[in-house]
Amino acid sequence: MNKKYDLDEGIIAVSKQLAERNSKPFHSLNRSGMKTQVEDLLRLLRSAMYPRIFGESCADDRLLRENIQISLRRSALLLYGMLGDMENEETNYTEELVYNFITGLDEICEYLETDVQAAYEGDPAAGSETEIMLAYPAFEAISIYRIAHKLYRLGIKIIPRMMTEYAHQMTGIDIHPGADIDKYFFIDHGTGVVIGETCTIKDHVKLYQGVTLGARSFQLDDRGNPVKGIKRHPDIGSHVIIYAGATILGGGTAVGDNSIIGSNVWLTHSVPAGSKIYYTPNGSDITVC
Repeated sequence: MNKKYDLDEGIIAVSKQLAERNSKPFHSLNRSGMKTQVEDLLRLLRSAMYPRIFGESCADDRLLRENIQISLRRSALLLYGMLGDMENEETNYTEELVYNFITGLDEICEYLETDVQAAYEGDPAAGSETEIMLAYPAFEAISIYRIAHKLYRLGIKIIPRMMTEYAHQMTGIDIHPGADIDKYFFIDHGTGVVIGETCTIKDHVKLYQGVTLGARSFQLDDRGNPVKGIKRHPDIGSHVIIYAGATILGGGTAVGDNSIIGSNVWLTHSVPAGSKIYYTPNGSDITVC
C-alpha cells in the first residue's frame, strides 16, 4: 500500500512542534547588532518580494509559495523583535504595525514594477527588465527606499533611516525615507544623488547622477538650533527630467510638470510647467517655456 505524502501538512505539523520548542520571545534572544539586523531584514523582505532576484528560485509553484512564506514569517519575527528592542521608537501597537507593513508589500512591488518599466523605457542600454533588477544601482536604492518609506509612514523612524543609509553606502544614492516619490521613478547612473526628507516627486520623473534635491537654509529656534518638522525640500512635478549635477533647493521651490532642468543648474526659485532651464558660463540660467 502506497503512503501519500502531503508536504503542506508535514510543514504545518513540524512548524507547530518547533514553535513549541522555541516559545521564548524572539526579541529577548541574543541577536546580532542592529545594523546587521537591518541588512538581514532587507534581504528577507526582498527575497519574499522577488525570490528569483534576491532569494532562491524554484520551478515548483507550491515550493515557491512556501519559500516566500518562510521569508515573510522570518521578516515579521525579525521586525517585531527589532521594534521591541528600540528604546526611542514609538512601538505601541507593534503587532498591528508589523501586520500592516507585511501585508502592504504587494503595493510596494506594484510601485517598483513601474520603476523598472521607467528604467527600461528610459535607458537605451537596458537589455531587459531582469537586467535592471540585477545590475542597476537605481533599482537597488529605490527598492530599499520604498520598503523604508512604508515603515516611515507607519511611524517608525530609525530603522528606515538605517535602511536608506545602507542603500547609500552600497550605491552612492541617498534618499531619505520620508521623501514622497510617486510611480515610474528612474535614476540613471545614480552616484551622488541626494533627495531630502520633505521632497515630493510626482510620477514619470528621471534624475541623472549628482542631482541634489535639498534644503536652501535652515530656520533656527531661539537657541540657534535648526527647527525640525518643517518643509525644507523642493517639489518636483510629473514628467520632469533633471540632468547630471543639477541642484534644486528650498521648501518653497517647485518645478512644474513637463520641465527639463539642465546639467549643473543651481535653482532656488520655482519654475512653471514646461520650463527648460540651462546653465550658462556667466552664471545665469536660460529659461525656455
